[in-house]
This record gives sequence, C-alpha cells and structure tokens, in this order.
Amino acid sequence: MSSVPEPAQEGAGFFTALFDFSFNNFVTPILVRIVYVLATVALGAMWLVFLIAGFASSLASGLVVLVLGPILLVIYLAIVRMTLEFYLSVVRMSQDIHKRLPHA
Repeated sequence: MSSVPEPAQEGAGFFTALFDFSFNNFVTPILVRIVYVLATVALGAMWLVFLIAGFASSLASGLVVLVLGPILLVIYLAIVRMTLEFYLSVVRMSQDIHKRLPHA
C-alpha cells in the first residue's frame, strides 16, 4: 500500500472533486473554466457600466471609456488568464509528478 493518494481522475465530476476530503481529485481543472467565463462576463459588464456612466457624465469621458476600455479589458483578461494558467500548470505538474513516482 502506498502512502501517496492516487492521482486525480480526469472524469471526476465537480461535486465529487469538491467534496473529496481525502484530496484524491483536483477541482482546479474544473474551476478554471468556470472562473474564466465568470471573469470575462464580469469584465465585460464592468466596461458597459463604465461606458454608460461615462456618457452620462460627459461626451468626452464616454469617448475615453469607449476607446481605452477595450484595451484595459484585454489587459485585465490576459492577467486573469495567465493567473489561471499558472494554477492549472501547478496542478498538472503535481499530477505528472505523482504518476512518475514509484509505487511501493
């Protein structure tokens, strides 16, 4: 019997992985997709709110938000994406290292 738990199952469901108190299944690969979609929607909604508020304030500030908003949105989305890819790569490295460990 190995003291190291079995690697994460690829087909494990979200709730199976979430409530796995022995931490045999990783929830990060599942959550990364959800978090990225939520971040994309939230950033888009924030840009729309700032756009409406900008045009409600003045034409100049509305045009500034209209021009600079998508640039900042892409920058923030790239930061979110890189952060999520970092977390996912750490989990995948852990899975790969676990597969390569000799099992006693």
